[in-house]
Amino acid sequence: MSTDPALTPTSYAILGLLAVRPWSTYELARQMDRSLGRIWPRAQSKLYEEPKKLVHHSLAEATKEGVGRRPRTVYTITAEGRRALARWLREPGTGPVLECEQLLKVFFADSGTSADTLATLRAARAWAEERNQENLAAARAYLAGQAPFQERAAQTVLVGRFLTDYYRLVATWAEWATVIIQQWPDSPGDAAADPSEMAETVRRASWSTAVND
Repeated sequence: MSTDPALTPTSYAILGLLAVRPWSTYELARQMDRSLGRIWPRAQSKLYEEPKKLVHHSLAEATKEGVGRRPRTVYTITAEGRRALARWLREPGTGPVLECEQLLKVFFADSGTSADTLATLRAARAWAEERNQENLAAARAYLAGQAPFQERAAQTVLVGRFLTDYYRLVATWAEWATVIIQQWPDSPGDAAADPSEMAETVRRASWSTAVND
């Protein structure tokens, strides 16, 4: 667990960005959305409060700067902040939390129509394609040596591979489920499970047993 109960993973995400370079509050919010929004989405309102919390805990410093007629506050990580970030990184963290409205709709498909579920699957496929466009652009930029933070390529590629496989998983699953549902009657409640697909699911789910044996 965190050594400071007042800090959250979002606090440490902001602290991690400050370890890269100083940012204004506005820049932090934009960077959180651009680089971390796909793996740690948070409301903008919360992001504007987190830097103040870090300053309160002496993990960051706030400096007032003038930009034209509008002043801004720039946050910089402190030595204590770097130590706190290092302590947090030594902890393994918790696993992913899956939250997908489209998957929820598929789970309760028997209360709707097959056409409803097919529309949901089309939306899931489109979502994966749309998200992967930004992912692909970032990967190409790093490969070409032209990414905004090229010096962090070794770390970024690890997260990028996870997102790449995740988006591909959603797209592939939506395509597979579409083929099955196209064979269903109009009412999903009258559909029968394919024994071969159930057996394939068991085979796929056995990967952890094979690893542990």
